[in-house]
Amino acid sequence: MPVVAIVGASSDRRKFGNKAVRSFRQQGYTVVPVHPSAEEIEGEKAYASVLDYPGPIDEVSLYVPAEIGMSVVEDIAQKGIPIVWLNPGADEPQVVTKAQTLGLNPRVACSILGIGDSPVRY
Repeated sequence: MPVVAIVGASSDRRKFGNKAVRSFRQQGYTVVPVHPSAEEIEGEKAYASVLDYPGPIDEVSLYVPAEIGMSVVEDIAQKGIPIVWLNPGADEPQVVTKAQTLGLNPRVACSILGIGDSPVRY
């Protein structure tokens, strides 16, 4: 089962950071919510950073503004996570460029659609 971190995960079910948690889980992924202060989201233990998660992570889906994304991609590279989804709003050119410079494989697209689901369902 692939492991995906949702950076910018939210407890607010209307936000895409929450819809992604539910969608990836529905598609069979092990979901790691990442939020700086939440203890759990949708029943899953949350972590302040991808670096705090004790196991390997296969991919990351970003739901944070560019100023936060710029530092988060450094954590993603340090953790050795090869794939990063830069969702609308997290896909500013400077974040894409930094991810590429760090050797990551940025996917500039809605990750929920990318895994064959629809955010409208959630």
